[in-house]
Amino acid sequence: MLPGRSDSHGHQPVCADCAGITQDYHCSGCGTETEHYRQNTCARCSLRNDLTALLHVDESQCPATTAAKLLSALCAAQRPESILTWLRKPGVRELLKRLSTGDIPLSHEALDREPNSLRVEHLRSLLTHHNLLPGRDHYLALFERWLPSKLDNIDDPEIRRPIESFARWHHLRRIRTLSTDGKPTRGPVHSAKQEITETIKFLTWLKLTHGRTVASCLQADVDAWLADGPTTRHAIRTFFAWAVKNRTCTNITIGFRQAKTVPLLTQGQRLAMLKACLTDNIDTLSYRVAATLLLLYAQPVVKIAAMKSTDVILTPDGLRLSLGEEHPAPVPEPFAALVAQHRASRPNMRTGSSSGSRWLFPGYRAGQHIHPNTLMERLREIGINLLGARNASLRALVNEVPAPLVAEMLGYSYQVTQKHAMAAAEPWARYSHIQPGRIMADTP
Repeated sequence: MLPGRSDSHGHQPVCADCAGITQDYHCSGCGTETEHYRQNTCARCSLRNDLTALLHVDESQCPATTAAKLLSALCAAQRPESILTWLRKPGVRELLKRLSTGDIPLSHEALDREPNSLRVEHLRSLLTHHNLLPGRDHYLALFERWLPSKLDNIDDPEIRRPIESFARWHHLRRIRTLSTDGKPTRGPVHSAKQEITETIKFLTWLKLTHGRTVASCLQADVDAWLADGPTTRHAIRTFFAWAVKNRTCTNITIGFRQAKTVPLLTQGQRLAMLKACLTDNIDTLSYRVAATLLLLYAQPVVKIAAMKSTDVILTPDGLRLSLGEEHPAPVPEPFAALVAQHRASRPNMRTGSSSGSRWLFPGYRAGQHIHPNTLMERLREIGINLLGARNASLRALVNEVPAPLVAEMLGYSYQVTQKHAMAAAEPWARYSHIQPGRIMADTP
């Protein structure tokens, strides 16, 4: 420690001996010279003492007990003060006691049976981060818990039967496949919930209003339902596509819903926002980097939140970002410098332990990335229209680079980039001579 100041060296920090300080800063527990947290004891030893008493840990016994594992995991936090603060929150100590005694088995299923709360999810994150619980897909688990309760609210078996088949054999199976392949499931889970909910509403209305089921449903019923309500009603399209394929019903067709308006920033607005993110301190560095990824590379906020630090690649030609399956995208200056600076000084790196985080934007919970909603709210606060910015970025990119190349490099489908290329009136053939390395080379 350097608690003193030197009079002879320009008031530079010096150690206790050189400053003539007689107070002993060594921890009475571990002997480390550090700031005392409580009664000549450092924060880590204070935490260990508190947890040992709370969990009734006998360190002479087998270290494989649940209590000993909890003690080891929580004391491994790089900032023990954060765990001490967390222990003061209501219900946390009681939850840890029940885990240590076996009243709550050390498993995801046991924690799922507890009332859903932030303290349970925070503890789950810590246990998973320290390998006391196996990793699992958070959104898949939420969907698996949501679906039975949703189905239990349907009393009519003629409505429940097709809904359950649709939910389990179409959505649940698809989401599990995505999870197994390591693909993100947040978006599919959100869409599945909306489609199931809207289909329940439609089939309930159909039965109550016309006395018909999905097997006897008419095209006129569907058309009337879609014409007299919010646009979310079009979410029943997936159900009927599945039902026709499985011969649950016949002759029902629903076209894709066409948006009446397309939010779109002007190029001047987009460039002004980019300039602010790159040169002004409009927010913290991490949010400026996230905003630039949206404005420069048209990345969805959900995808930005889940980016890994390994997606930033240093090559002999400069920094590149792995955004799609092909051709990592080059990063122009001055954005390259901001990305490198952010990667070296990411926030929330000490939420779990000193082992760090694999995420480019670490979250507040151990081992997890920032929540997309948190990122969305922050970007909106600094004045960014998320959908308008993404559309403007894609429109600008397909004006400079072949649409298929934009799709491959940024992780979009060919249909999406083709749609924006047609809207921008720029045929793909015009750019056949452009090489992959040229993408965004001239972007301001």
